[in-house]
Amino acid sequence: MPHFEDFYANKLRGSLGVTDAESVLDLRGSNRPTAEASLNDMLERSRFGKGKTVAIRFDPPPDGGGETLFQPIGRLLLDAKRKGIVDRLQTLPAGDGLGFYVALAGKATRSSD
Repeated sequence: MPHFEDFYANKLRGSLGVTDAESVLDLRGSNRPTAEASLNDMLERSRFGKGKTVAIRFDPPPDGGGETLFQPIGRLLLDAKRKGIVDRLQTLPAGDGLGFYVALAGKATRSSD
């Protein structure tokens, strides 16, 4: 993995964090099936309400390495972005821990034809 200076690494991580989000989905301590179910529930409900921003947080890898929710949650969010459910997706800044900042599209406005 290449080494980035902090300035460039912070640009890649993004600047919008937990304090900028309207709500937080805290998946820390959750196992993968529970986390995926919670995320799918949030995405499904967002289709019927107004758009909002959410910070999704999860645990860092355990000491010595291991799996995190980063990849499975990231895949679900990328799929939701392709479907138009998510408008914006980026990782949280380093100070906020591991997670994503997500802007949900919300209910599509219908034109009156």
